[in-house]
Amino acid sequence: MNENKEAITFQGNPLTLVGTQPVVGDKAPGFRVQANDLSPYEFVPISENIRIIAVAPSLDTPVCDTQTRKFNMEAANFGDSVEILTITMDLPFAQARWCGAAGIDKVVTLSDHLDASFGAAYGTLIKELRLLTRAVFVIDKEGTIQHAQFVKEITTEPDYETVLQCLKNLI
Repeated sequence: MNENKEAITFQGNPLTLVGTQPVVGDKAPGFRVQANDLSPYEFVPISENIRIIAVAPSLDTPVCDTQTRKFNMEAANFGDSVEILTITMDLPFAQARWCGAAGIDKVVTLSDHLDASFGAAYGTLIKELRLLTRAVFVIDKEGTIQHAQFVKEITTEPDYETVLQCLKNLI
């Protein structure tokens, strides 16, 4: 499996990402993760909807909390034509608890804790921590990646404006 040493940092300390990092123009890889009810969730790249995949280390941290709330708020502006998925290594029970407490009702949270299928497929798996790095992908209806952002310092938020502009251009 590919290793991208010093690809990101956590509080300034370099970390290694494992997996293949897709770029704009690539077909989005499929993956299998768990929904909050423990059922399997199979991601198929071609869809009726444009999808944002927002990746975060853990919903129980301030930046991940802010990121997910921001995407939940923005989702209301796009209606049913856009699906927003947030993927973390948090256990499904923790995700469900957090969503209930935070009032998250537009973003679908998914867990990659079982086998890191998503992390390996999208190159977001942090080798040293077995967490996912902060990243955002926009995938069009044909399953092509239209935007890929790997946030260099995982304690900072993604560039929301660029993500939202990409989304507006696709709608």
